[in-house]
Amino acid sequence: MQGAIHRNQGEQPRTPTKTEQLRAMLASKDLEFLMEAHNGLSAKIVEEAGFKGIWASGLSMSAALGVRDNNEASWTQIMDVLEFMADATTVPILVDGDTGWGNFNNMRRAVTKLCQRGVAGICIEDKLFPKTNSFLGEGQPLADIDEFSGKIKAGKDSQLDDSFSIVARLEAFIAGRGLAEALRRAEAYHAAGADALLVHSKLSTAEEIEAFAAEWGGRCPLVIVPTKYFRTPTDDFRKVGISVAIWANHNMRAAITAMRDTSRQIFREESLAGVDGNMVKVKEVFELTGNDELAEAEKKYLPQQNGKPHAVVLAASRGEQLGVLTEDRPKCMIDVRGKPLLSHLVDTYKSAGIGDVVVVRGYKKDQINLASITTVDNDLYANTGEVASLSCAAGHIHGDCILSYGDILFRQYYLDQLMSSDADITLLVDALWKDRKSDSENWVRDLVKCSKPFSGDFLDDKPVSLSRIGNDLKDVDVDGEWIGVAQLKPQGSDWVRAEIEAMGKDGSLPKACLLDLFARLADKGAEIRVIYVPGQWLDVDDAADIIKAGKFL
Repeated sequence: MQGAIHRNQGEQPRTPTKTEQLRAMLASKDLEFLMEAHNGLSAKIVEEAGFKGIWASGLSMSAALGVRDNNEASWTQIMDVLEFMADATTVPILVDGDTGWGNFNNMRRAVTKLCQRGVAGICIEDKLFPKTNSFLGEGQPLADIDEFSGKIKAGKDSQLDDSFSIVARLEAFIAGRGLAEALRRAEAYHAAGADALLVHSKLSTAEEIEAFAAEWGGRCPLVIVPTKYFRTPTDDFRKVGISVAIWANHNMRAAITAMRDTSRQIFREESLAGVDGNMVKVKEVFELTGNDELAEAEKKYLPQQNGKPHAVVLAASRGEQLGVLTEDRPKCMIDVRGKPLLSHLVDTYKSAGIGDVVVVRGYKKDQINLASITTVDNDLYANTGEVASLSCAAGHIHGDCILSYGDILFRQYYLDQLMSSDADITLLVDALWKDRKSDSENWVRDLVKCSKPFSGDFLDDKPVSLSRIGNDLKDVDVDGEWIGVAQLKPQGSDWVRAEIEAMGKDGSLPKACLLDLFARLADKGAEIRVIYVPGQWLDVDDAADIIKAGKFL
């Protein structure tokens, strides 16, 4: 068929560029919308909300920088902000370019730089540089028509992308010049090559906009900013043929409202308790800024930093013995010496060179939001055990991997000893287990019997292996207590993943603990190495343990 575009079978259609997307919005027969943003984060939020394009507001960007909307922020400073916004999003950006930041020469350079930074279009207004916000004062002076038309032509001649859009903003109504002046200027700007016209008004009704649209007759796309006449039904804009409506400054205004309220409340109450539940969690900030992508990239490009293993930490349980202390957070997030217990554990790993720490969450999972960890969730934590939590992180059990509980503390040099082992699976076992005491009636201990009892010499490097492990060993059979930390070498990781799969098939997985997992592996002939350590560790089970943890640190 003549004029048809032919593609090879199986060839995927090309994704439109950002400039093509904006041009399509301007040319659309349906009313399209642009939402204001003023930095990379707000731009991400606009795209996340579903908007097909972004309005980079000059007022909002200036306000975010703490200056007036009078060209006090230089065009290069605005350009830096735009670059972050463009990098953070996949939808087109139409920038509020004020008066083009100067004469035709400034406009040429600005358009070229915007194209280089992935911005889809610029809107310039026919006022004098430095500009004054349209809603301030009366009778603002307008630019000479011929001079402004030359600026449009200079911009079109300088664009590096044929689809880049220049929108000419008419300020005739703002300046009190009336419909005839607005139409006269519109004709000139359209002839100069403007891709669309933005008709601005500060009336509380849309009568000026509707009058202009009726006279203009659809000769090129029309854009509006209904900040003042926001009560006008949106369908009225459709009826008069408006192409794009811009919601111009509402994210900035909403942010100011929220920041004022939050700051005043925290100042007044000297506490975060009254505000923390009313805002997004830190985890959502990390999600917006792409921390998950960075974690995946680190695995791709830095799979084993300095040859160190990664860690998987089980922290899905509440810790019910801690009572009211864990009503609003899991026990791994209880404060110990000024920061969460889990933070201290992660610091120990980081100090040992273990940069990739994966935490399995469950109870009050949103409270586990440390910046330096990757998280996976066991949403069935209330009815499952430790192996079920570990299975949620099965994709992270590979290569050299440290496994541990999330409610323990131990000396860093224990990790150095553990990582020096070449065994497929190695457990750290407290040789001085009899010295540990507790007043809790529900105290449960992870007891082990080994191939050889502790020799009395912690420097003894003769291999010792696990014989039995459980909570119910008789004292006469006990050689030590597992402290809740294990190392898997690549073969050990494979064994653990395979055993988790086997436990899932035979139905034992949901209620199984890690002791069950290691016992099954030992029964199947896997050699599990033991390293005896001298008791410098603790687990946090009750309020008394929190005091001990503070002293330990």
